[in-house]
Amino acid sequence: MEIDLAGATIALEGPGNPLVEAALATLRANGGRIVEGVRARPVGMLPPDILLVSCPLRPGTTAEDPPTLYADARKAAVAMTERGSGRIVFLISATAGMPMRRHPRFSMENASILAGMRTLAMEFGPKVLVNAVGFGAVEAETMVSGDKAMLSHTPVGRAGRIEEAVAAVLFFCDPLNTYTTGQMLGVDGGWTAGYGRNF
Repeated sequence: MEIDLAGATIALEGPGNPLVEAALATLRANGGRIVEGVRARPVGMLPPDILLVSCPLRPGTTAEDPPTLYADARKAAVAMTERGSGRIVFLISATAGMPMRRHPRFSMENASILAGMRTLAMEFGPKVLVNAVGFGAVEAETMVSGDKAMLSHTPVGRAGRIEEAVAAVLFFCDPLNTYTTGQMLGVDGGWTAGYGRNF
């Protein structure tokens, strides 16, 4: 997938991981320019055009305090609104929309981040579009996102590839996408559609 970012600035808040690094590299390859995150930006500096908010994607990891992530995203949204436009994309686990019995705390943390994302979309539209990509089992050399147990309930029958996951991030960053906000796009091979049984 290719989009034309025409020099748009892109910042990251939250931890890096192979999926985040691939997303940043792909956004750069499509004309984006990577800049410092919201926390590191001097007062008065223009906000990024696009903010990626990275959350832990693998069960067993603990998310940064969800209210802190929300506060960072809200700070960016306020500045973007003053400028007149912006996009915020949360990179979260698909468990935000469908909890896993084996990982209740991880599911709860992601669900609270998803609720915060939707609140920001309501508060800062139409100038700022705020969305999320909910990743299921994504694998490179190792599991980058999700849990191998998800594969037993994934209709596609395999883990996703990083490039498939990054394509969803590009969709939300595409300047031609001007009417989608407050949504989580599940990139999980259909896991959320077929889940509900053994874990």
